[in-house]
Amino acid sequence: MTEEQPLVLDPAGSDHHAEHRALYARGAATPVDILGVTAWSVSDPDLLKQLLTRAAVSKDARAHWPAFAATVPTWPLALWVAVDNMFTAYGSDHRRLRRLIAPAFSARRIAALTPVVESLVTGILDELETLPAGEVVDLRERLAYPLPIAVIGRMMGLSAGRSSGLRTVVDRVFATTLTAEEATANTATLYRLFDELIAAKRAAPGDDMTSLLIATRDEEGDGGSLTDAELRDTLVLMVSAGYETTVNVIDHAVTSLLTDPAQLAHVNVGRCGWEDVVEEALRHESAIKHLPMRFALQDIPLPDGRTIRAGEAILASYAAANRHPDWHGADADLFDATRTTKDHLAFGHGVHFCLGAPLARLEVAAALRQLFARFPEARLAVPAEELRPLPTLISNGHLTLPVRLRPVSASQA
Repeated sequence: MTEEQPLVLDPAGSDHHAEHRALYARGAATPVDILGVTAWSVSDPDLLKQLLTRAAVSKDARAHWPAFAATVPTWPLALWVAVDNMFTAYGSDHRRLRRLIAPAFSARRIAALTPVVESLVTGILDELETLPAGEVVDLRERLAYPLPIAVIGRMMGLSAGRSSGLRTVVDRVFATTLTAEEATANTATLYRLFDELIAAKRAAPGDDMTSLLIATRDEEGDGGSLTDAELRDTLVLMVSAGYETTVNVIDHAVTSLLTDPAQLAHVNVGRCGWEDVVEEALRHESAIKHLPMRFALQDIPLPDGRTIRAGEAILASYAAANRHPDWHGADADLFDATRTTKDHLAFGHGVHFCLGAPLARLEVAAALRQLFARFPEARLAVPAEELRPLPTLISNGHLTLPVRLRPVSASQA
């Protein structure tokens, strides 16, 4: 690492936009301190895309991060580099694991899920419509959470009770204000719950992805395509990635439309569609701010003459890259659904591009379209600047999203 003093990333993520500006000021890549670990944060979109597609950059910490053994026992984010699934796999291992999961997100399966998603949104909004006019509702809790949890629960064969139990520990995986001891305890709870799920599905398999993966593991045995650790960690990945990011996109998309009613007007008069709103929401407020972690397999020269040395860690700073003025101009910080170019890295780039991207887009578009058709007079219940961010430098959402879906009429006042 260079002699440059690392920029300390705020564990609570209290002002990530200010952090973006600090990253830009330090160049395309800069050393940062992420909970005590030094890494190269890459916020320049062009450089980030190059690194995400280079064979000389790996996600396998065990094989390619010399600091792995010394860091993992005391680092609160150890799970992010220690899991054994396609998220951390490299080369042929990644291709093998991705092939197992890819069929669950095929175009045919997503198309088959479309009426399911639409029906789930309708049911959620039916419940919200029973609330008295003027009542404040937390749309993060009552819409953004239940939709993706229900969808991933259906895909994975999770009962409502099991989904609820997993939610708390999965949320804490994304927390970055936990101590190492708290994070370790949460990981132990997470694995216990998934071990219980595996045991239950082995005893009573169903028509779901969990049962399919278990069958693949059991039928092929130790010499097959999936180890016990990979099975459990693949389930961890699918459930956690299957809802957390989508929750945040719905949250921020609703916030942006309620903050600037002109954006909703663009949709209503046909200047843009719901798909445009979804893409701009993904660009404007990426669901993931910083994603740990990648590792250089060889020295990588940077445009400014510095070098990422072999074995050093690389942090993909997606949210900063998506708002970079060199990519989207001087108005990159503005939410504009009519923006001509809404390119982004919200789902990653290269071989690790998110398999669930089409499903997430489907869920967000359905939620927005139905929400604003049903509640065209919805308004934020507090000024946008009073919305509090989640206390994390990874996940990008609000603690709550208080909204009045319908105003109180004069006769009700």
